[in-house]
Amino acid sequence: VTLADVLRASGYATGGFTGNAGVSGGFGYDRGFDAYYAPPATFGGLDESVPRALEWVRANRDRPFFLFLHGYDVHGQYAPAGGLDYRFVDKDYDGRYRGSEHEQELLREEGLDRGALTLRDADVRFWRAVYDEKVQRADERFGHFLAEFAKLGLNDRTVFVVTSDHGTELYEHRRFDHGFTLYDELIRVPLVVAAPGGAGTAVTARVSSIDVMPTLLDLLGVEPPERAAKQMRGRSLVPAMRGEAAARDVFTETDYRAYTYKRCVVAPDGWKLVYTLESRTRELYDTAADAGETRDLSRAEKGRADELERRLFAHFAGLGHDLRAREWRTGLNPVYASQGK
Repeated sequence: VTLADVLRASGYATGGFTGNAGVSGGFGYDRGFDAYYAPPATFGGLDESVPRALEWVRANRDRPFFLFLHGYDVHGQYAPAGGLDYRFVDKDYDGRYRGSEHEQELLREEGLDRGALTLRDADVRFWRAVYDEKVQRADERFGHFLAEFAKLGLNDRTVFVVTSDHGTELYEHRRFDHGFTLYDELIRVPLVVAAPGGAGTAVTARVSSIDVMPTLLDLLGVEPPERAAKQMRGRSLVPAMRGEAAARDVFTETDYRAYTYKRCVVAPDGWKLVYTLESRTRELYDTAADAGETRDLSRAEKGRADELERRLFAHFAGLGHDLRAREWRTGLNPVYASQGK
């Protein structure tokens, strides 16, 4: 049962305008939507989804509505219309890379194949500058959406949530792209909730993406049906937004393209355990003292690692997933058109 299912059953118009790929209808993301757009291109941007979303909002402005607006503007496999302008690239960069989707794909696959990349500092700065340009371009497009939305006079009765499904690696651990690891550059994402009358509280405790659905239903005063309530594993962040304590263990996972199977727990004090299931190995980081996750303390802090491992496995067992009950075989899940040929 999706958020769109619940809200449509509560009388909301539901519209989704996306960049396709991982949120295409083929994965079930269109469930519960009256209108759902995915562009022909695999990785579409806000330049396509924003105009359609605004047209839909204008048509539904007189009734309650739920809008899902999405784009791949900062994704490695997205190219801006008209190409990059290299606004943040060093003026004296020698042009070894141009920032193309193909170049990014080759770096991603090489990092997976060899375990790590070896790039010049100038090349790392180049790719980070390309990423910054994409972020700024996405900000501009979303800013246009917000400006046009404000003209409709709906801001005072609208809840906005801005977030991302993941971050991306830009050589912090000598890889590019996302999915293979659970370092903070991948799992720390923006989460902004703007509700009418909000006081602008900053919540510093770690929370989860799965908290978004119960938070929205709480803010809207919508009671989920029993089946949806049983499925939701997050919790409402409304108490945290009011200043109440929100500290708890948070959990992340990846089965990236069957290359690896990792599970992770981060404790409220910042200690973080990453467990790799196929090799039965673990990494332990004190993210409060080592934000870059450069010092694996799993041997030096064995007792702490054991305790976090116990909590990690207990959490997944509570969801019906006994992580020790099977063999985790790696392979290739060809999610890109150039793979598996």
